[in-house]
Amino acid sequence: MSKPINQLVDELPTSNITTFALKSLDFAIPGQWDNLVGWDNTIRTVTQETDDALIQMVSDRAIALYSAKSQGYQQALWLYQTIDSVGSTLGTAALANKVGEKVPLLGFLNKLTPKADKAQTLDLALKLVVEIVAFCKVNGIPGDSIGDFLKALGDYSGGALTRMAALVAFDGLIPLGPDFIRLVTNKLDNLSPSELQKNAGFKKIGELIPGNSAQGKLNFVGESFDSVKGWMNNFIQSRDLTPQKVSSSLQNFIDVSDDKLDYLAAFLDMSTNYYEHTGVQTLARRLIDRAVAEI
Repeated sequence: MSKPINQLVDELPTSNITTFALKSLDFAIPGQWDNLVGWDNTIRTVTQETDDALIQMVSDRAIALYSAKSQGYQQALWLYQTIDSVGSTLGTAALANKVGEKVPLLGFLNKLTPKADKAQTLDLALKLVVEIVAFCKVNGIPGDSIGDFLKALGDYSGGALTRMAALVAFDGLIPLGPDFIRLVTNKLDNLSPSELQKNAGFKKIGELIPGNSAQGKLNFVGESFDSVKGWMNNFIQSRDLTPQKVSSSLQNFIDVSDDKLDYLAAFLDMSTNYYEHTGVQTLARRLIDRAVAEI
């Protein structure tokens, strides 16, 4: 078991590179993300309640739900944390003292190695798979329920929508360009099961991906991305998103260069954990809403 959900929410940072990056997405999803931190504060904000006794009841029930092994909340969080950790393997400590100020990206270029297109496309696809499988775990439905996920995706808001926006912006547009949907599709269509098995992210989360074989799991990865292509394309088109617009917004928080987007992608991989951060907030809201309904 991971830390209890109340401790996880209490430990969420109020200001770091992850929060800077997520705040930069406000131009695309205005007002959707509020960096809600602190367990008691989260309960009061979500429920709009002020009665201390009721708040304590909600807290106790939400913590118990998260702790129950029969529920899928802990596995969902493990997926969020694990897929983030794959990209955050170097240099994070070196950035810690930069919190609260603009971070000069150029000073870290000698520590960064942009991913090859194949690795980047597969990492994006696996993050999407994590979103689908985590959704299924939380809702107690089979892990291959892509159709149920698609229905819910249309109603995504808050931290969940912000997580998907970050996936499109930071793992799609920035490293792979405006045509990333076609690029990812082509790479997945030509990917072999053995290549999938060599991927660092797959090695960590592969057991939780639906499929009875490497080929079956690869098929699920492809089906997952194919199912969300329409949503991603509409998201980009309706907001007129481009790599340059995402980079320009990031410049309000982090000192980045428009002509080094591949290095910017590596920097974001290294220094952010947006899946875990927003994942904790999403789970907290779901648990609190469920606790209130049960009480």
